[in-house]
Amino acid sequence: MRMIVSDSHIFWRTAATAALFALTGCASQNSVRPYPAQTPNAQYANGTTGPVGYNSHVPDFATRNFEPFNRQDVAAIALREWRMFGAPVSDDDPEDRPEPTDPALKPERIPGLWQRIGEYWWIGQDPYETEAGWTGKTDANGTRFEAVHDGRYAWSAAFISYVMRVAGANDRFPYSPNHATYINAAASGQSSGVSAHDPGSYTPKIGDLICVGRGRSKTVTFSMLPTSYGFPAHCGIVAAVNQNDQPFGHELSIVGGNVDDAVSLTHVPTDANGRIADGSGHSYDSRYPWCVVLEVRYDADQEPDSGM
Repeated sequence: MRMIVSDSHIFWRTAATAALFALTGCASQNSVRPYPAQTPNAQYANGTTGPVGYNSHVPDFATRNFEPFNRQDVAAIALREWRMFGAPVSDDDPEDRPEPTDPALKPERIPGLWQRIGEYWWIGQDPYETEAGWTGKTDANGTRFEAVHDGRYAWSAAFISYVMRVAGANDRFPYSPNHATYINAAASGQSSGVSAHDPGSYTPKIGDLICVGRGRSKTVTFSMLPTSYGFPAHCGIVAAVNQNDQPFGHELSIVGGNVDDAVSLTHVPTDANGRIADGSGHSYDSRYPWCVVLEVRYDADQEPDSGM
């Protein structure tokens, strides 16, 4: 069941976690880069990367780090995109969600939003990737694809990549159209900016990612990572922690792309310590067997002069 909540509701709900951004410690102001950062022009599922260069698709404020790369901005950007899609909450079991039969019912294809998804692809992906030209309803040639084939243009990893890119991750994140690329890069130690943790022994923080295999890959567990192959997966950005509310009591909130064809918020059950799995790695979530938490290496918890 999908419900819509107001901006004020999510604001006060996340604020009630107290430390949405009360992540202690002082963040020192990074000096602004004089030139845009160089990043790989291509990154692959096996962890290898192409040559580095300037990505003209990414705005200066991100590539030059007008603010330090920080958790607050990543959560705020993700929540901004969620509000743009009407603030949907997707807490039902994905197996129980019927696929819309009318393309007009898919948010990813409606005016104003299909173009926004095009920006996720354009900014989030490496410039030499074919996917950089995709949108919510067209391929790189501008040809509209049928709604029944939208799975071939799944954009959830593009959304994650976009948020990280705009927040100023630069070379800290393995941007990809496939979640498995950065899951495996983190698990293998090939990424200097992302670390992989067993969900049963690590407590997710704001700005981290939690991930799960999809379809037949739902059986992927932390002990199986990194895999020698790409696999279908989904990741969400942790936007709030230490919540105690409906529907699960102890829970956290994630924001993910291409959930019900939109940017959606999902509540995830936790234990009293904020972990999403028990000591054996068994997920507390009956809908999603979360297999890994990805810890992103940030420069700061929040902007040094947030709101000024």
